[in-house]
Amino acid sequence: MANKQTGKSDTKIRCGWVGNKPHFIPYHDEEWGVPVHEDHRHFEMLILEGAQAGLSWSTILLRREGYRQAFSKFDPVKVARFNERKQIALLNNAGIIRNRLKIKSAITNAKAFLKVQEEFGSFDTYIWKFVGGKPKINHWVDMSEVPATTPESDALSKDLKKRGFSFVGSTVMYAHMQAAGLVNDHTLDCFRHPTNE
Repeated sequence: MANKQTGKSDTKIRCGWVGNKPHFIPYHDEEWGVPVHEDHRHFEMLILEGAQAGLSWSTILLRREGYRQAFSKFDPVKVARFNERKQIALLNNAGIIRNRLKIKSAITNAKAFLKVQEEFGSFDTYIWKFVGGKPKINHWVDMSEVPATTPESDALSKDLKKRGFSFVGSTVMYAHMQAAGLVNDHTLDCFRHPTNE
């Protein structure tokens, strides 16, 4: 694959899920598996991963800018205030997945997210407790070895549900943990695995 900026061929070895989808490359290279400590980024990933349920990540990633605009740049304070009229507008917004339950969930989760911030000082402080405060580095040879859920994602999912969050099943939360760098699931041959950096 040629690099757009230099015109040179990109010979980096990446995780198998990137495939030949150009929009996956910057996400994989710059975001996936990088530890997140900003609450607004955690909230963004919660909205996007909740929207993904039953769909492909590619579908959501291509609509990321649409979500950013529709959900007030992922500001949980503003999203928590979305009323019925705003929800109807979102159902007519072609830039996002127009699913009533997922839209309602984003608003419900924004309210629950603010309560977690109030209790723990930040959502970041809360979520990193589930991995003991530091990233769990895995050593997979192949993507087929990567689990869909783990005991940590089970515990996180259960606790979030107890706190009123929705669309936060264990599989969704493991995807969040991967995206936000709580776990590093880059395969050993990938240039982004810590042993190759």
